[in-house]
Amino acid sequence: MMEFKTFVFYVLSAIMLVAAMRVITARNPVHAVLFLVLSFFTAAGLWMLLEAEFLAIVLIMVYVGAVMVLFLFVVMMLDIDIERLRHRFWSYLPLGAMIGLLMVAEMALVLSGKYFSTEVLPGQSMPAGYSNTKELGHLLFTEYVYPFELASVILLVGIIAAIMLTLRQRKDSKYQYPLEQLAVKRNDRVRLVKMPSNKEPSAGQGEQSS
Repeated sequence: MMEFKTFVFYVLSAIMLVAAMRVITARNPVHAVLFLVLSFFTAAGLWMLLEAEFLAIVLIMVYVGAVMVLFLFVVMMLDIDIERLRHRFWSYLPLGAMIGLLMVAEMALVLSGKYFSTEVLPGQSMPAGYSNTKELGHLLFTEYVYPFELASVILLVGIIAAIMLTLRQRKDSKYQYPLEQLAVKRNDRVRLVKMPSNKEPSAGQGEQSS
């Protein structure tokens, strides 16, 4: 009889495969983004089955909660020509199928090899008080500290480059200059005008004058 954990694995894997297929076959870009969000959620569930809770939470918070929501808003705000995207879609199917089969063959070779097969993997029984978050942080800042810092620098360069590419001077854009605002004095903005008061005589004053 199949174990419950194995059953959940197959269910999540099936949902993830269907969602991944819908990402590339959906006609509406918004629907494709939503299916990608679903695939990320199911991938987080698979991480939870592997007892990698930290990676699962990071996948949901970073990718689903920030990156994919940003993608969704960008896709909804852009005026995408869907008909142009569909043009010659099926003509690229043979090339895409060849690349997909090549990736499947590479994964099969890696997983069936002597060093990456399931037989050489350690067991999932962890001692009491084990924390995969602590182990991951220990590896990142000891053995892989230089690749980690290099990846951080590359991401920082990418962020700066994206900001510089989008920082354009447009005529219809309005900017604020705080230094000029602080340098303005009261006399430059406010002018006090003294005007004579013209009051109409009241009813009692009119009768006395008459």
